[in-house]
Amino acid sequence: MSKEKLVVLKEANIKNNCPECFHNELSVTFYQKQKFGKFIHKTTNEVSSDIKCQRCQSIIYPVNWTDDIERSFNYYQKLAVPEKTSVKFTSLFYIVVLVLIALVATAVYLFTQKII
Repeated sequence: MSKEKLVVLKEANIKNNCPECFHNELSVTFYQKQKFGKFIHKTTNEVSSDIKCQRCQSIIYPVNWTDDIERSFNYYQKLAVPEKTSVKFTSLFYIVVLVLIALVATAVYLFTQKII
C-alpha cells in the first residue's frame, strides 16, 4: 500500500476578483503528486492546481474563471516547474537486497563445498 502526497510546487497570490464574493485576493497553488511505499519513493509527473479565494475560502473552478483569472493562471503555470520524475529506493529495500544476496552466496558456497 503506497501513500500519496501532494507537494506544493508554487503558491502565489493574484489580484483578481473572486466570482463568488468579489473580493480582490485569490491564491493559486500548484501541486505535484508523490507516492511513498515501503520500498520506493516515487515522484510522478502529475501536476494539479487550485484557485482559492482568501476571504470566502471557496475554490474557484475553471467554469467560473474570468479572462483575467485565466491569464494569471497561465502565467503562474509556466513558473511552476515540476521536479523530474524519479524513483528512490528506501533503506528497507537495500537491506532486503543485501540479505537475499547473502543467502544466495551462502547457498552457492555450501553447494560448491559439497556440504549440501
